[in-house]
Amino acid sequence: MAVTASPTDVLHSGLAASEPGGEFSSRAAAEAYIGKVCFKQGPPLLIGAELEWLTAQGELSATNSRPDLRVLADALGPHAPRSISPDSPAVPLPGGSRVTIEPGGQIELSSAPFGTAAELCERLRADTMRLRELLESRAIRTFSGAADAVRRPARVLKLPRYRAMERSFAGIGPFGALMMCNTAATQVSVDAGANPAEIAARWHVLHAVGPALLAAFACSPDLHTAPPGEWASQRMRAWQRLDHLRTRPPLLQDRADPITGYARWALDVPLLCVRPRAAPAQSTRNGAAPRNRLAAAPLDRAMASRPNRLRSAPQTPDAADWSAPPGATFADWLCGALDAEIGRRPDRTDLDYHLTTMFPPVRAAGHLEVRYLDAQPGDGWSVPIHVFDALLSSPEIVTEATALAVSTADAWSEAARLGLADPQLRAAAVSLLELATAHAPTPRAVAELAAATDRCRRGRPPGAGDYPTPGEGESGGGA
Repeated sequence: MAVTASPTDVLHSGLAASEPGGEFSSRAAAEAYIGKVCFKQGPPLLIGAELEWLTAQGELSATNSRPDLRVLADALGPHAPRSISPDSPAVPLPGGSRVTIEPGGQIELSSAPFGTAAELCERLRADTMRLRELLESRAIRTFSGAADAVRRPARVLKLPRYRAMERSFAGIGPFGALMMCNTAATQVSVDAGANPAEIAARWHVLHAVGPALLAAFACSPDLHTAPPGEWASQRMRAWQRLDHLRTRPPLLQDRADPITGYARWALDVPLLCVRPRAAPAQSTRNGAAPRNRLAAAPLDRAMASRPNRLRSAPQTPDAADWSAPPGATFADWLCGALDAEIGRRPDRTDLDYHLTTMFPPVRAAGHLEVRYLDAQPGDGWSVPIHVFDALLSSPEIVTEATALAVSTADAWSEAARLGLADPQLRAAAVSLLELATAHAPTPRAVAELAAATDRCRRGRPPGAGDYPTPGEGESGGGA
């Protein structure tokens, strides 16, 4: 798949929700707005992550139901998102992570942003343990799987966003329902960069290393009811087969100027849904007010890892119709071609929402969201956090990583299908992990990355026992 506000959490950047009104005078004005809010400029200081798990009421089995949302809300108490508990304060867990729910009942933690990967991992571990305690109090279990190989896809979250999404994807094939209900990811978010040149370099490296790292962390060979085919990452297969206009990498449009290229691409992506004007502009997909993503001053730069998707109002009846005119793009709406169907022109809140309905491998949301990695077994989610922390730690390392990945930079399909069985992808993955290990800032990170490098060198997908247990190799207050 792949989003409560203090004074500093009022969204004034990232995919900012605007006050009603503010229609765009031209396509150029809309492109300029996208470039401004999707690529916030500032020194790259922060890192965040989002972790997702499959859930079940008891053991995971073909006959076992997904958790009842009322039971789930009761288990989470004040941490429940408003999508399942409209009156919930939706407070973060003690480590700063917020809880959200995906359409099939998957549960996710969206971290607060931190200045070091070590602190991020430490806080996420604490919040993960607390989340499990809360859920187990009501016999709800979490499962570290990137693809549900046991149950048929079934949507339990009844929101008009997902109904419109389900309708739109149903015309393409079975992968829409599978993606929404039966997959889980590990996502890492980093600052965009201090200036256009640095943004371009960081944007480019995140795409260049994508296929090799997708292969390195692919661990979802089975997905229930998926069409026949052997894939290392059935989760990524679902994304790749879903909706090419919405999910393909926009990088090739303009390698030198991703800010302009992303804005052009965004306006030409078909509308997934259209919210009624009366829908609360500040609601998020799971019913909480959106968080501040990036602000100008370091203390205010609350770049959170949660994909900054403005979401539908809490518990809106599933029967509400948010369907968009088939095949129509935001640019069509902007220029007046949809006046008869929709009855109004889009404003900034509409564009903000449209930006949340695009799912490229790397999404610009003020910061940059890496969305192409499978959910990892056990506590293995910390490894990709350390990888991106190290590979983006300096301009020189960014350049070196880009060069190491150049031979596999476009092998997205091969990476999802073959994983580490492809010799070229395996070699690139090992080289990138060796580079990350050499520049990891803590002994803990070095130990985890060295173990991942050895695993990839042997061509083995991630497993729950691959890495040192928390506490081994710790030093300097890091994870």
